Amino acid sequence: MDTAPSSFLIKTVAKVGLFAKGIVYCLIGLLAFMSAFHIGGQSASKSDKSGLVQYLLQQPLGKIALIIISAGLLCYSIWRFMQTFLDTEHKGKEPKGLGKRFSYFFSGVAYLSVSFIAIKAVLENSANSNGKSRADMVQSLLEKPWGVWVLIAQALVLSGIGIYQVWYGFSEKYKKHVDAQELDQKTSYSLLKAGKIGYIARGIVWLLIAFLLFKAITHHNASEAGDTGTAFSFVQNNPYGTYLLAILAIGLICYGVMNFIRAAFERVGR
Repeated sequence: MDTAPSSFLIKTVAKVGLFAKGIVYCLIGLLAFMSAFHIGGQSASKSDKSGLVQYLLQQPLGKIALIIISAGLLCYSIWRFMQTFLDTEHKGKEPKGLGKRFSYFFSGVAYLSVSFIAIKAVLENSANSNGKSRADMVQSLLEKPWGVWVLIAQALVLSGIGIYQVWYGFSEKYKKHVDAQELDQKTSYSLLKAGKIGYIARGIVWLLIAFLLFKAITHHNASEAGDTGTAFSFVQNNPYGTYLLAILAIGLICYGVMNFIRAAFERVGR
């Protein structure tokens, strides 16, 4: 008896998940843009995923929005786990295929954690976490003899992800995800350019996070490490930081738009 999920189910879960991911990146980009010009008292350090959750909690119907986004990101995680364990993308068991399937798993875990943060915030009416901050975890590792090597490995992985995202954008490999035949030529060109800008911007954020971690390791100062919000603050505090952060924010909005395009025209399980 075949217990594999139907093609329709996989496509539905994928499309809902991609749409939710697009919303997240558009909102993070919007918050970063607001912080660049100090609109609404928004700060760069609070323009990450946790800051987004807190921002939505303060808005009318914000809890409902968070529940919807959380459910969508859960769908995205489920889709990634399907790709990992059921090999719905037919990547196979060769080293290259297994590497790709592991990247799906990593992505699924990452967005599952965001979904958990969002629903936990709705239940507690706060985005504050009782867990350790990234700086706390870096400090804990810096105090261990082998901890520096673990952090260097993490920084190298983050750098690799960033370089890959930038290359993915420049090479326009992302186009293979979209059935562009369903779009007219002008619309296809305009919308897919958003993907190029978006992937490059996302790669730059990963590279900034890796750079800040390298700084923390070199200076033995955990407070220099951080996440997306820390990367935004670093950009803003440099010459022409306001404009650089605004450009990066627009890039992340473009990445969100690309996820909307994928939600509509993704080639799932081809």
